[in-house]
Amino acid sequence: MRRPLLLVTAMALGGCSLVPDYQRPEAPVPNAYPEGAAYSAAADGDASQISWNTFFQDPALHQLVALALENNRDLRKALLNVDAYRAQYRIQGAALMPEVGIDGRGGRSRVPGDLAPGGQQTTAGNSSLEVGLTSYEVDLWGRVRSLDKAALETYLASDDTRRSVQLGLVANVAIAYLTWRTDQQLLSVTRSTLENYRHNLELVQASSGAGTASGLDVRQARTLVYSAEGQVHAFTRQVAQDKNALALLLGSPVPQDLPATDLAAPLLAEIPAGLPAGVLEQRPDISAAEHQLMAANANIGAARAAFFPSIRLTGSAGSASTHLSGLFDSGSAAWSFTPQIHLPIFNGGRLKASLDYAEIQKDIGVATYEQSIQRAFREVTDGLAAKGTWDKQIHSQQALVDSATEYSEMAQKRYDEGVDNYLTLLDAQRQLLSARQTLLTDQLAQMTSKIELYKALGGGWSEAAVKPEPATQ
Repeated sequence: MRRPLLLVTAMALGGCSLVPDYQRPEAPVPNAYPEGAAYSAAADGDASQISWNTFFQDPALHQLVALALENNRDLRKALLNVDAYRAQYRIQGAALMPEVGIDGRGGRSRVPGDLAPGGQQTTAGNSSLEVGLTSYEVDLWGRVRSLDKAALETYLASDDTRRSVQLGLVANVAIAYLTWRTDQQLLSVTRSTLENYRHNLELVQASSGAGTASGLDVRQARTLVYSAEGQVHAFTRQVAQDKNALALLLGSPVPQDLPATDLAAPLLAEIPAGLPAGVLEQRPDISAAEHQLMAANANIGAARAAFFPSIRLTGSAGSASTHLSGLFDSGSAAWSFTPQIHLPIFNGGRLKASLDYAEIQKDIGVATYEQSIQRAFREVTDGLAAKGTWDKQIHSQQALVDSATEYSEMAQKRYDEGVDNYLTLLDAQRQLLSARQTLLTDQLAQMTSKIELYKALGGGWSEAAVKPEPATQ
């Protein structure tokens, strides 16, 4: 009766756990998005289920994002980190099982006569073959299981971090590409305007030679040419740098055969904003922060278990003989069993400090988790504010471009007819160039804000929103 009772007691103790019950912290954000003139109505839906190749409606973007997902080094490192943490989880999980091995030993020794007890030299040998159990810890207080739980949560957090890196990469590639194309258009607009300025300068110089234009008109016309030339050089440099930045994100050179992109066409699909609670489930960075918090919670259990006695078992069974030929003879059986118990009594406060550290790390994890929620809420509300205002702003800017175009055409006609001086034409042309450039930068800002909202809502990765399977021990 005693042995079954001891076995049942050990099994019952093996189920003990000192890990605190995990409670998800309350989200430190409102339950609804802000309302007001700046915000559009939030359509209910799940942006994480809209894959990037559905959200981006431009074939060139499809090609570039696919290339980046294959070659980007940051994403590659994130994938390797997942594999590394998975291996660490498997290593930690192996501690739950006893380590068994086969050890074979053999040797011979000679003792000189002047050192031997009988004064005669002796030669002796021994051989052994054993199956051994190596220092297996009986996990009575759940210390090893707590460390295994922490390793699992860290592994899951690494996969969420990988998804977050992928999400950011998809958004950054799209923004970098649209920035490159926008700067190309800005360069084109400025070049065409420069040609117009040079043509006007030639006309003013000719009029000045004929005595119908003043030297002031010539200098004003030349000022516009120099200003536009400076902008052409600046945009030329920016286009080259944009392409370099895009190549870095792609992890390879920018393809030369990209399809043409019309920035005026609808390049991005409409996305639902969902509700704040839904965002918390979709954002991989929030999920990663919670897994790290659960890992810190599990480490508290391991720190608590260190205060209790630990039992380690070491044993072996096999055969031993003074001669290799007699290793398996009758009577050569050999075994050893060495249980070891350790009860901490005094360690200079190390265990208490370790527990304090584990609890502080959990508090840090709570703050990090809450901060990730607040950051997500801010990014979504910023995106909703942008979504609710950019359309109206671009409409107004387009109206300004149309008005500036008419103003420039009328000023050119009145100058040609001698009704107005060149200062009026100069002002009209300057306003037109500025309005056209602002319209292009506003359109880029609108598309950028839409991509950032898509990212903030957890979109940007096309795989199913499921957790990876735990690694096989």
